[in-house]
Amino acid sequence: MSAKPNKPVTPPGISDAEWKVMHVFWERGPSSLRDIVESLENDSDWKPRTVQTLIRRLVTKGALSVEEKGREFRYTPVFSQADCQHDESRSFLGRVFEGRLVPFLAGMVENEAISKTEIEELRRLLDAAEERKTQPD
Repeated sequence: MSAKPNKPVTPPGISDAEWKVMHVFWERGPSSLRDIVESLENDSDWKPRTVQTLIRRLVTKGALSVEEKGREFRYTPVFSQADCQHDESRSFLGRVFEGRLVPFLAGMVENEAISKTEIEELRRLLDAAEERKTQPD
């Protein structure tokens, strides 16, 4: 019996193509290579071998775990979509905005079309963040 590798502490870096594959896993849950190829057939012109290569890379990086089920392998995301998005967001902010959230948000709010609903949601999130900061530990 081989020992399972420990789950990495933080999600690995994921390429744009790998994100596309991971979105299918997050939507479907544990899946076979065939399941993922079928899901991506309408959204990409990738050949099954390309999808297989991307899945192998994601397993090597620790983003997917693999389990043999009969004659088939089932792949499962190791990290939630929210964990990967948060890690990628932190990385982007660090690289592009020196870790500062305000310049990023200011640029988006000033230069993008934001609906009234989105503004209300942003306001709610900021109010909740402020509330958490004013509560004693």
